[in-house]
Amino acid sequence: MDLFERCFNWKEAEEAKKAGLYFLFRVIESAQGPEVIVKGRKLIMAGSNNYLGLTSHPRVKEAAIKAIEKYGTGCAGSRFLNGNLDIIEELEVKLARFFRKEAALVFATGYQTNLGIISALLGRKDVAILDKYDHASIIDACRLAMCQVKRFKHNDVEDLERVLKSLPPDVGKLVIVDGVFSMEGDIAPLPEIIQVCERYGARLMVDDAHGIGVLGKSGRGTAEHFGVEDEVDLIMGTYSKSLATIGGFVVGPKKVIEYIKHFARPLIFSAAIAPPLAAAASAALDVIEEEPELRERLWKNTRKMLEGFKRLGFDTGNSQTPIIPIIIGGIERTFKMCGLLETYGVFANPVLPPATPPGRELIRTSFMATHTDEHLDKILWAFEKAGKELGVI
Repeated sequence: MDLFERCFNWKEAEEAKKAGLYFLFRVIESAQGPEVIVKGRKLIMAGSNNYLGLTSHPRVKEAAIKAIEKYGTGCAGSRFLNGNLDIIEELEVKLARFFRKEAALVFATGYQTNLGIISALLGRKDVAILDKYDHASIIDACRLAMCQVKRFKHNDVEDLERVLKSLPPDVGKLVIVDGVFSMEGDIAPLPEIIQVCERYGARLMVDDAHGIGVLGKSGRGTAEHFGVEDEVDLIMGTYSKSLATIGGFVVGPKKVIEYIKHFARPLIFSAAIAPPLAAAASAALDVIEEEPELRERLWKNTRKMLEGFKRLGFDTGNSQTPIIPIIIGGIERTFKMCGLLETYGVFANPVLPPATPPGRELIRTSFMATHTDEHLDKILWAFEKAGKELGVI
């Protein structure tokens, strides 16, 4: 059998393109602001993770430019050997201080961060206990670790307890949850999860990629939101959302971080984060601390959109954050909805299985501090028009 035969026989994307129902890998010709250019046409962006709008913040851009002038565009090696620049270690000190943890470790991407943490800590005899809606990088990390995997129903603490109760007391147990779930926009019930973890001797890791900069009085994320920062063992985050660039990190106890640093293969065998990216993330942290009004505007916009979608009759699931899913149902109808929205001047994301359960296909919207009321009103207008045309509302 020719290995490539399945590739040559795969027709779904080609057929979707011919039918005008392909809305993946769209090319954006501008910065990721509240408006973007697609095929020379201006669209309102309603699908970016740039929650605070920092990818275009002057301080963030200036920091990246200065880092290029000093260090060049890359570090030319792994942190394990020649790529461990002082700017990266300075970022780790800042991250540990910001999250009030003993230590931090920086990775080149968020995906690598989860792979590195989980594969370093868990072995064949250990068990990872995952929420069924956890991010794909967590699932792939468990494959790399070759650990045992148990899953519990989404945000169901009773089911989590059932799983933990079934495990032998002498195995290593790590419960891993998203703080904010990236497709549904709902929040993990950390206080209840912590109680169950303590009862059964399990450690807790929170992937807070979508919570950092968004939740908590100071923007420290889901743990701060619930007032349980001391009870969460490890907090993982990325720079590709509120921190306005690319990369990832983990914060936690110094001895644990030091161990991950020496055993995480994705860290050891990959080039270090590029200097301008580290500088941009560092500057974004400063902005998050010093400009809380951005977060206030983000939540004002979030409340307006949640109320607006519900008033129009859309099913927004259990969203509690700037990520607001619009449940459509059906792959073809979801793509048609996306196409109509683009026709009416709005960029939003179609989400299909395996990113969401079959039958729960949705349009993922997400909002920014930099959206104006005019932008938001136009988005609601477009959704109402498209929703009525397709019979969604």
